[in-house]
Amino acid sequence: MISYGRQYIDNKDINGVLKVLKSNFLTQGPTQKIFEKKISKYLNTKYVSAVSSGTAALHLVSKALKWGKGDTVVSSPITFVAGIAMAINCGAKPDFVDIDSNTFNIDPNKLESKLKKKKIKAVIITDFAGQPADWDDLYYLKKKYNFQLVNDNCHALGAKFKNKIGYASQYADAACLSFHPVKNITTGEGGAILTKNKNIYDKCNLLRTHGIKRKINDKKKWNYEIDELGFNYRLSDINASLGSTQLDKLKVFLKYREKVALKYNKIFENYDELKIPTLKSNRSHAYHLYVLRANFKKLKKNKKDLFNFLYKNNINLQVHYIPIFLQPYFKKNFKFNLKDFPNTLNYYEEAFSMPIFYGLSDSNLYKISKLLIKFFKL
Repeated sequence: MISYGRQYIDNKDINGVLKVLKSNFLTQGPTQKIFEKKISKYLNTKYVSAVSSGTAALHLVSKALKWGKGDTVVSSPITFVAGIAMAINCGAKPDFVDIDSNTFNIDPNKLESKLKKKKIKAVIITDFAGQPADWDDLYYLKKKYNFQLVNDNCHALGAKFKNKIGYASQYADAACLSFHPVKNITTGEGGAILTKNKNIYDKCNLLRTHGIKRKINDKKKWNYEIDELGFNYRLSDINASLGSTQLDKLKVFLKYREKVALKYNKIFENYDELKIPTLKSNRSHAYHLYVLRANFKKLKKNKKDLFNFLYKNNINLQVHYIPIFLQPYFKKNFKFNLKDFPNTLNYYEEAFSMPIFYGLSDSNLYKISKLLIKFFKL
């Protein structure tokens, strides 16, 4: 079965993990710190805190930024639920802004329209599929309307904005990464927080280990204090070792993903009924996802039949994502006007994610493409 994404593990990854397994530290040892320093250097980011997942990263940032009752936190409806869920878990109220119809990132103009009407505590920006959002515009809005800006950078590790690979934590108060197996590098499960703000970094580091403070040079070696309750969101040295060797291969992974995307583009760009991804100027794409759109109504087909047809041929597509406001929890607990999200609903009607990962062979790529064209009778 060919899925939309999967990890690539080689002997360097395996040997690195074995080395940790034979060491004295499986967690809270030196390997996590080495991984954090490598991320910091690679992304030109001052502070990095490695944690147990991308969701953990978003949760710690929400606590560090003090989201709570009475606050409104905004995100795109086309993203994974984790970011807005963490805002709700902190007591904040969720809200959404429609996407740009070409990039699928949050639309800055529509965001400003909302900012003119109501006070917003924070905005979570997902660099959807791996393409950086309009960060100059977003940073301008941040300064003008005085809200916190968080970058859900889980799709875009290795992407560049205005030729800067470290853009994520330069524009936002904090950026969050995920190292799930379908992402551009993996630690198995894991994530990280990037920031230039030492207060945010210190707070996240404290809360990722239960809020425990230990005094340096305390004669009572067992002594510690807890002023604020935290969580067990640490990343083990086993996971960090895998992340470290994976990061060494990121440039190779990115180049391969881009080649896959360009081959798809060349195949599908001449079909009017299909829409290939749009890449805006002054940025590079990390291609965590390759999202293709089809005019199902015009083609007199439906998405369910497409998925079933390809699944019977051992190809497992995916949809990223069902709009968050359509989920039962959100429909039950909050009220959103669907007329505010025409681009989101149109996107959901048309979009599906094609297989893209390091190691996807040309033969499988062309097989997938031919079956797609056969289904749509193009």
